[in-house]
Amino acid sequence: MLSRPDTMTTLRTDVIPTRLSLLQRLKNWDDRTSWKDFFDTYWKLIYGVARKAGLSDAEAQDVVQETIIAVARKMPEFNYDPAIGRFKGWLMQVTRWRIVDQIRKKQYEESGKRKPRETPLSPAVMENQPDPSSFDLEAAWNEEWEFHVKEAALKKIRQIANPQQFQMFHLHVIKCMPAKEVALKLGVKLADVYYAKLKLGRQVRKEVQALERRML
Repeated sequence: MLSRPDTMTTLRTDVIPTRLSLLQRLKNWDDRTSWKDFFDTYWKLIYGVARKAGLSDAEAQDVVQETIIAVARKMPEFNYDPAIGRFKGWLMQVTRWRIVDQIRKKQYEESGKRKPRETPLSPAVMENQPDPSSFDLEAAWNEEWEFHVKEAALKKIRQIANPQQFQMFHLHVIKCMPAKEVALKLGVKLADVYYAKLKLGRQVRKEVQALERRML
């Protein structure tokens, strides 16, 4: 069950699962269409993890930008080898380094001005900064990843499902509205609500599994 606001209308059906063909095209920095595709796919994931690490909106946006730039610099020599590791894990590490950079940068800023690196940091400054060592980035990354995969699955199922059944499923499962209230609101039988939950729930789980199998 999703616990966030209903934002799935903003996502494409191929969100998250990375196509090998896309990774190959990213080796060409001038391929703006592919880089836009990559950015649109991953920026929310990177941003969400950065925010969970304690960074501000502006800092998280900087992490997104710097992560994309770092990926661009690495892509010419990047070769995907599933025996070594998945692209998902590699991107997570790149994001981790950019988050740590932002946290370190915050420690040497005061009133919007940078302080020299050799400046001793007061205990008060250190206490007010996020501690990267205490943040479980992998857990946050997996949580964000799972959320976006579920959104992508819901987006696809909504495109092929009976509109009324999806509305029942959305209100009851996504919005957590009691089944009786959904039936009353939509003028349908209570059994219809439970059937929609069962049928579409099974389809969503199947689609999530299909998306996960296509992940690099």
